[in-house]
Amino acid sequence: MTISIAQAIRDAAQRLEATSDTARLDAEVLMAHALGVTRSDLLLRHMRDEVPAGFAALVERRALHEPVAYITGHQEFYGRDFLVTPDVLIPRGDSETIVEAALSACPAPARVLDCGVGSGALLLSVLAERPGAEGVGIDRSAGALAVATANAARLGLSGRVRMEQRDWTQPGWAEALGRFDCILANPPYVESEAELAPSVREFEPSGALFAGPDGLDDYRVLVPQLPKLLSRDGIAVLEIGWTQAENVRQMAEQAGFSAILHEDLAGRARALLLRFCAWQCLA
Repeated sequence: MTISIAQAIRDAAQRLEATSDTARLDAEVLMAHALGVTRSDLLLRHMRDEVPAGFAALVERRALHEPVAYITGHQEFYGRDFLVTPDVLIPRGDSETIVEAALSACPAPARVLDCGVGSGALLLSVLAERPGAEGVGIDRSAGALAVATANAARLGLSGRVRMEQRDWTQPGWAEALGRFDCILANPPYVESEAELAPSVREFEPSGALFAGPDGLDDYRVLVPQLPKLLSRDGIAVLEIGWTQAENVRQMAEQAGFSAILHEDLAGRARALLLRFCAWQCLA
């Protein structure tokens, strides 16, 4: 007997309860993807339709912990739709804190650098909100750069941004980049033995997640190099793990910065906003 989309969604949500805390939402998003419509259109116009071919396979992928964003190839961030693949971390709402902090502290940047650009979500969100700015996104992953380049094109920003393959752990990586008014960075910051959900540990790129036993290895390399990339009145905004604020603050102060903590909507430490200390600016 043919079942309706409404029933298929109910069945899929029940199937996904063991995998996801948002089982019903996941089922709806996957159904909308299978139909090629928006979720709103699905709920308003298609709940009595027949179930599209391929929906069951999508549900089974999610039941094996594959993230919905990798299944659909899309993730919303800061009000815009971004392409995502397993080459990049899935943009998360908590990271919008970095965009908000950058836009507030640097209202008119001329040049913006994103260290570890991934999907481009941070850099392209800032550029989209600041039409006078140009950007550079760097990443050591060619796959990530391909995704970021595609997202720049989809958002109409290709003429204002360039993507370059660079690795800040390698000598000479910053040559010829120049100085920037705003630097963004969401470096790897997860402890190598941290317990993560299977959807993260098994599917998201490990090179963008893990940074040594305490999760601080990339900060130790990147933070001391920021002064040569930042304009005198510029800012840098670093995403951090919620327990890492004090350690990263100390690194920043040793590099000549003052640091202001920004929390995400859940009240957890999420970003440090860095500026040159006044004494260094006067030197």
